Formats: sequence, C-alpha cells, structure tokens
Amino acid sequence: MAHNTESFFALNEALLSSALAAVVFSLLSAQPLTVVGITGLISLFNYTIFHILQLHDVSLYPNFMVWVGIWSAIFHWLTAIFNLCDLMRTVTDFSSDTFALYVGTIYIIKGFEELSINFYDNTILNGFASALVAVLYTLTVYLLQKIGATCLFNSTTRTILSDYAYPLATVFWTGFSHFPGNLADVDFIRLPTSRAFFPTAARSWVVSFWDLPVKWIFVAAPFGFLMTLLFYYDHNVSSLTAQARSFPLKKPAGFHWDFFLLGWTCLVAGILNIPLPNGLVPQAPVHTISLTNYEEEVQELKTKDGEVAIRKDMTAKSVVEQRLSHFIMALAIIGTMTGPLLTVLGLMPRALFSGVFFVVGWDSIESNGIVEKILFLCREARFQSPSDPLLTIKRSAIAHYLFWQLLGWACTVAISQTIAAIGFPVLIVALIPFRWVVMPRLFTRRELEVLDRLTAMNEIVLVSLGGKPEMPEEKRERLRLGRDEEGVEGDGRDGKGYEKSD
Repeated sequence: MAHNTESFFALNEALLSSALAAVVFSLLSAQPLTVVGITGLISLFNYTIFHILQLHDVSLYPNFMVWVGIWSAIFHWLTAIFNLCDLMRTVTDFSSDTFALYVGTIYIIKGFEELSINFYDNTILNGFASALVAVLYTLTVYLLQKIGATCLFNSTTRTILSDYAYPLATVFWTGFSHFPGNLADVDFIRLPTSRAFFPTAARSWVVSFWDLPVKWIFVAAPFGFLMTLLFYYDHNVSSLTAQARSFPLKKPAGFHWDFFLLGWTCLVAGILNIPLPNGLVPQAPVHTISLTNYEEEVQELKTKDGEVAIRKDMTAKSVVEQRLSHFIMALAIIGTMTGPLLTVLGLMPRALFSGVFFVVGWDSIESNGIVEKILFLCREARFQSPSDPLLTIKRSAIAHYLFWQLLGWACTVAISQTIAAIGFPVLIVALIPFRWVVMPRLFTRRELEVLDRLTAMNEIVLVSLGGKPEMPEEKRERLRLGRDEEGVEGDGRDGKGYEKSD
C-alpha cells in the first residue's frame, strides 16, 4: 500500500488503524473474538482510488479519503439501524468459498508483487536472496502450524510451536538476514519506518477535508457505499467464521451492534486519514482456534495382519470467551508504534511480508471447499471415502456447480487487476442473490443439499440474525408439492391416484 500510494498510507498509518480497531472492538463489541485490522482488500481499495485520482488531481486524495470514510460511516449506521445484517443468514458456502478463494488468490498475487520490489534498480542479488528468504519463511510458518496436528514432542510443545509460528519464524529469519559472511553482500530492503506517532508522509493526521469542493464530496459517496459493501460481506463473514459451528461457544453474537460500531471506527479512521479497519480472515477464526480447549483422544486400530495403528483425534471441548486476548493485541500494536520498537521493526526484511501474504493466502486456499471438490473429481474412484456425500450425486452436477463458483472467482480476480478494482465488492455480494434465485433452477434440492450449506450454522449466531432461513430449493419443493396436492384434490383422487369415496 505504501508503494502504491507514494507512502501516504504506510507503516504508521496501518499500526494506528489496527490499534484503534483492536481497542474499540476488544472493549465495546458484542463479538470480541473477531479480530479487526487492516486487510489486503482495503489496501487494494485505497490504492485503486489513488490511481483513479491520479487521472484527475491527486492532490485531492487526502481530503477525498476523509469523505469516503464519512460516507462509509453513514452507510454503516443505516445498515445497522435497519437490521440489514439479518441478510447475512442467507450467505452460503457457495459465495463464502468463492470469496475465500478470491482472498487467498489476491494475497498470493500481492505477495509476488511485494517480492518484485526487491528486484527494482537491477538489484538481482538482493532480489533472489529475498525470494529465498520469503519461500523459507513461508515453509517455516506452514510446517510449525502443522505440528499441532502431529504426534511430535509433547502436547505443550506442539501448542507453543503451532500458536506462535509467525513470531518464531519472524525472529529467526530476521536474524538470518543479518548473518555475516556471504549474506553481508546482500543489501536486503528493510521495512521503511518513520518518526513515532507521526504520519509517514509530511502531513498532519487531520487534514482540512472541509475545503474539498462540493462536487468531489458527492463523488466520494459511491466510493463510501462500495467500501460499506465490502465491509458488509468481509467483516460479517469474518465474524461468522470466528463463531463457526465447530466452536463450542456459549455467548450470543451481535452483528448489528458490531456493524454500527464499525461505522464509528470508519468515521474516526477517515478523519485521521488512516486505512479503514474491518474483520480479518483468516486471523479471526485462528484467534478462536487458539482460545479453544481441545481434548486429544488416542485410538488403537488393529489391521488385518494383527498390527496396531495409533490414531490421534482432537475434539473441541470449550472456548475461552473473553476480551483480554484481543485487548492485549491492541496494547502490543500500540507498543510497536513507539520509537524503540519501530527501530526493531526496521530490521525486518520486506521479503518476510511476502512470506506472510503467501501463508495467509495458502491457508484460505488449502482448506477451501472449492479445492476439496476439485480434488474429489480428480481422485481415483477406489480411494474415495465411501461415506462422502458427494458420491450420492452425479459428477457432472459437481462440475457444473464448480463452474459457477470458479466463474465468480475468475471475474473478481480479473477486475481486481484493473483500475475498476473498487467494483469487486459488487461481484462478491451479487453471488448471494444468484445462489438464491438462479441456482435452485439449475440444480435439484438433493444436489444443493450436498454441494452447499448455510455459512451461519451455529445456533447462537442464527439467534442474532433472526433465525435459520428457509432455503429456496426447499421452498420451491414445498410449493410444488402443495400444487400437486391441490391438483389431486381437484381431480377427486387421493394421494395414491384412487378415486375418493364419500
């Protein structure tokens, strides 16, 4: 974002925005488990607006972004007041899986773009060394995260290595980039830092946004609406995934209040000219996972040859539902804004951020429902699990369903690579009515029940959203059966086709 906005939005702005959101949501939100901060999508949104204004008058950008934040806050409040968050109960895996795949793809693309900066000015040595560090950092974090599901070491060690994979890898590979010897010949590009608690660029936190011409104030309105549309889906889906059915939560959700609160953070962040924060995926569900108490069960399975195989199963027993962990994150972020810690952050090679993008992106892709269905179609028949519900429907139906998801994914990724990138929230949100209106006409009820399901399945979440909705395929079948029964009664026959007797 700093590279694409000429450092108008950079490290200090991102830290202040993340700290603001973390303090507000840890103390005042109804869903404190949802981690809030700066996402890759808001970065995309911000620098796309910058590129658009470069075609007109880029000096308008500071004042214009304030009004985008103000309009976005107004639209957030209206959304919450009129209970429009209730519509999130209609979100299914059809759109959420597509969105997750899109987010993962964008993160990986941005990782490569960030890595390419290290090759600028013909610094080939630095470029290849940075690429190597980014790849090794990615593998380190990925493997440390996977240790939690293995049988290596003891339970405490596995938990520590898995939960603290990012800081452990960051400390090691930052130190690695400072090793003497041949590595000393590499001029790694470090994280650019500036004066503590001051904007990165030569400006004040609050600009004279009231001096923006009236015409441009109203031009900012549709941008604020698109920002709201993005947050409506992204933030609420983050809350849904942080409170998924797999987590044994007890405290109820509060989507309307949190979205109203998000409007206030949009207003404050807009006036301060910092990026607007919202819910983070996959950080939000990862936060809940780290607070979940799992019970490990060891099972002994005997093979045909009489040998005994050991299998470890992990069952979620409870979740530590509190505000403290999120608030500690806020304090830690505020700490990194101080001079000494900014100096420490300046020791980090930029290549590590490419690695972060790669890991976060791959996390969204690896466990994605679209990828799982593609692997099912590619897997040899004799190795399919006999209990897999996908075996009960035609393979052509699975391929047809994937076609529409991949089409939505391809369109959003494609538009995100153009100056029209600010329109991608429209495509994402449009997948919801497409699923409810068009898909039931293309697939049978049984096929949709196997291929898709509601994203909000946790009872405590559905209470906040007005309850579980009736799926469109269920309604179509109910209405069809009702018409059939009326037709049978009008024909004087019972349900089995025999004439009724008096």
